[in-house]
Amino acid sequence: MVFHGWKWLLLLGRQNTFAKAWRNRRGDPSLCWKRCCHWSAGKSLDPEVRAFLEENTEVTSSGHLTPEIRLRLLTPRCRFWREKPDLWPYGDPFWAIYWPGGQALSRYILDNPRVVKGRSVLDLGSGCGATAIAAVMSGASQVLANDIDPIAGMAMILNCELNHLNPFPITIKNIINSEAGNWDLIVLGDMFYDEQLADGLHHWLRKCIRIQQTEVLIGDPGRHQFLSHSIRSQLHKVIEYSLPEYTRQENNGLTSSIVWSYQPSNS
Repeated sequence: MVFHGWKWLLLLGRQNTFAKAWRNRRGDPSLCWKRCCHWSAGKSLDPEVRAFLEENTEVTSSGHLTPEIRLRLLTPRCRFWREKPDLWPYGDPFWAIYWPGGQALSRYILDNPRVVKGRSVLDLGSGCGATAIAAVMSGASQVLANDIDPIAGMAMILNCELNHLNPFPITIKNIINSEAGNWDLIVLGDMFYDEQLADGLHHWLRKCIRIQQTEVLIGDPGRHQFLSHSIRSQLHKVIEYSLPEYTRQENNGLTSSIVWSYQPSNS
């Protein structure tokens, strides 16, 4: 089984395991900017993990909506595109795919730096870190990337290095259902792939908006689980991007990805 087929197992099947991990890792209510798990470049990375990631991913900036950003991803030229999935030693590598919702968010931020300039930004479910990187490039005053996979945190540091950026703070805690953090903007892409997780996100994001007046932007290419969820009625379309051919092929023919503004009526 090649990785391309495995990617669709991640999207259509193994996503349930990942969603359960999000639901089960309870957030720390005292979480804040200064107390998050802070990864830094170089010495904080396990040398063996760094070597493995560098050997088994490809640095690329093509085939996606943001050629300005270089990322380490799994591509057809990588060994694990062909190897059996069980040989990958670090758990399902969701972070190694540049999902279309994240691409749309990153493109929008790069094209509209006013959205983040001088503001504090939380990138929820950050994965490869592209949207957090776009926020830094566009002048955000503070950026916190969040993903529950520690390997994703390491990959984000490598991706910061590729783009000549100092690593931003990264937390690997599940902060959904924690106290509403004081962020100006929360961005999240491709997170609505499980109904129960979507319910939790809906509740928590609404709380952040109500308590902190946080702005929320969501990137999604129009997956059924997203469009059929009750949150859909409280979204306002910001912009739609046509996906490059390579991304279309990777995502079973999805042709576009949309940035949505979440504006709950009862906030």
